[in-house]
Amino acid sequence: MAMRLENVVPFGRSLDEYQKMFSLTKSELKSKIIGVADGPASFNAELRALGGEVISIDPIYEFGADEIEERFNAVIDNIIAQVENTPNDWVWSYHGSSDGLRENRMKATQVFTDDYRVNRQSSSYVQGALPSLPFADDQFELGLCSHFLFLYTDHYSYEFHEQSVLEMLRVAKEVRIFPLLTLMREYSPYIEPLLSVLIDSGYSVDVREVEYELQKGGNQMLVIKRASARYH
Repeated sequence: MAMRLENVVPFGRSLDEYQKMFSLTKSELKSKIIGVADGPASFNAELRALGGEVISIDPIYEFGADEIEERFNAVIDNIIAQVENTPNDWVWSYHGSSDGLRENRMKATQVFTDDYRVNRQSSSYVQGALPSLPFADDQFELGLCSHFLFLYTDHYSYEFHEQSVLEMLRVAKEVRIFPLLTLMREYSPYIEPLLSVLIDSGYSVDVREVEYELQKGGNQMLVIKRASARYH
């Protein structure tokens, strides 16, 4: 089924946000990285500009830069209004205020679209979606998933989440997912049964607190490792 862009809320995050959301060290940024459901994040463009090796995959890459930018401009006012109408749900330690959030999202989108216009046809941006990734086993050292899995618990089944995480672990030796809250700021009920499956399958799992928090209470990521996961 083709994606309908009018159903998408294209919010992207920056390299600095990724570093804080996923507690990424300088050495980890030098590893082979796949960003799953990156959308219009500037993470890819910024990291590649520093010499990093990263591929982003998202179904939104079906569309051109102008279309994505137009959709972002169509939803930004409504999203910021929703944020301002729920003041007790947010922590402003990073963005400072709703105005700061708007500014940072606009900057990330601009950096993304500038790069995407040039590199859309390159291997840096791949159109695709969970729970099936068009990559080889062990192609990446680190897989990152920002603001998709667990956040949309009410939209996707537990089975989808389990299949998606196992698929990420097929292509990457280590997987990190942020945040662990749903859109309603509740700890996703999928996490505990998923952890049991992963542990039974021999993976190392760890819930870690990170320094990034926007949703109140949303300052944890899930880290899943194979026993042999190492960085060079």
